[in-house]
Amino acid sequence: MITALLALALADSPVLEPPVAAAPPNVVVVFIDDMGWADFSCFHDREDVQPPIADRPTAAQTPHIDRLAAEGLRFGRFYVNSPICSPSRTALTTGYYPQRVKIGSYLARRQLNADRGIANWLDPHAAPTLPRMLKAAGYRTGHFGKWHMGGQRDVGEAPLISEYGFDESLTNFEGLGPRVLPLLNAYDGSKPRPHALGSDNLGHGPIRWLDRDQVTAAFVSEAVDFIDGAAAANEPFYLNLWPDDVHTPLFPPAAERGDGTKERLYQGVLETMDQQLGVLFDRIRDDPALRENTLILVCSDNGPEPNAGSAGPLRGFKTMLFEGGVRSPLVVWGPGLVEPSAVGSYDAESLFAAFDLPPSLLAICGVELEEDPGFDGENLSDVLLGRADRSRTAPLFFRRPPDRDSFYGVDDLPDLAVIEGAAEREPGGPRWKLLCEYDGSQAELYNLAEDQGETTNLAERHPAVTTRLRDAVTAWHESMPQDKGEEFGK
Repeated sequence: MITALLALALADSPVLEPPVAAAPPNVVVVFIDDMGWADFSCFHDREDVQPPIADRPTAAQTPHIDRLAAEGLRFGRFYVNSPICSPSRTALTTGYYPQRVKIGSYLARRQLNADRGIANWLDPHAAPTLPRMLKAAGYRTGHFGKWHMGGQRDVGEAPLISEYGFDESLTNFEGLGPRVLPLLNAYDGSKPRPHALGSDNLGHGPIRWLDRDQVTAAFVSEAVDFIDGAAAANEPFYLNLWPDDVHTPLFPPAAERGDGTKERLYQGVLETMDQQLGVLFDRIRDDPALRENTLILVCSDNGPEPNAGSAGPLRGFKTMLFEGGVRSPLVVWGPGLVEPSAVGSYDAESLFAAFDLPPSLLAICGVELEEDPGFDGENLSDVLLGRADRSRTAPLFFRRPPDRDSFYGVDDLPDLAVIEGAAEREPGGPRWKLLCEYDGSQAELYNLAEDQGETTNLAERHPAVTTRLRDAVTAWHESMPQDKGEEFGK
């Protein structure tokens, strides 16, 4: 049911009443693949980014996303719920910890999934999904881009994307249904190579082949057509635009290849993607009705690979529970929805995560649910709209992918992590984060308020805090379905 007023937040949350909306607002979620926390150029001027990224000659420029930030909000303490793609996407889709539905790492071929103790796909009946709830409330729903929650490698019997609540979809080799598959063109005279990972043998939808640097453009084109149809029918819409940029393999247009190093190719892909996304942003901005009643969110699914993107001062990369693996930049745009006094601001205080987005967006869209879906995420709709700078109340827990105990040259990565929520943090006090092994050993304690680079382990100096957070994260770990992280690769 859609109400005339935007829904109030949870009764026990100190949330201001959202503004009145003339019609249910549209929502666009842009979820970029493997991008660093400091890669948007609108994050380059942050005082907490040292050395300044703007001083680096290879720093990419993202003017279309920067314009969204200038007209909207930036969030510096937004997290995803895993340092790797499939579980990160699952959390954003369901509002659950991804471990709850046995998706703890990237979905691959069925034998590797079994070896790691994870599912072959997200069970559409085991969890709520944001698109399904919005569709039931009268929204037109579309997914254009990477899926990676089922239908990959040799897993051809996974549910179609439509079974999760989407009216229309176009994906790549990590999902089923209509697909665009890339040709890797090095622009050196060699024949472009197909890159399908077996998807071209799975059936379940028509396939188009395009140069790798045109795949995001294809997703954008389909998304714009979807918006045109929803606007013509006067229907509110929810849209996922999930490019598989800037994930490797990196094949930007010829003019963006530079010296051919991994870093330069990455920057070329990032800048090309920004230009292509600009077509979608302009379609919404240039339409007065859409401009005043559409919310756009742009973020990344996890941290970058080494020698590609930048996490700025943050430690670690994709696959790691350190900040560089799980903290994501977030830009929110919505001229008719965002608090006017907050436009252009940077929120460095509010701690929240991707699984907080489903309950928050449902509230913003005015959707009332007949049954409690049991979200792990919390409603922070007032934060997304720039009306508060509060944080999620409960702690934020993480478990590493079961196949990532050793990676990128690190022999023993932490298994678990927890970041203190607002309920236990003293105002103005330390921002505690603890990492440890499955059994709570090898604890590392950091005060992110003073040491966001996680350089000084304070576990021995603060034994009470260490014990409290260690007990909390190990209890959470035991409460979740178990994967095979302790035995995989042994």
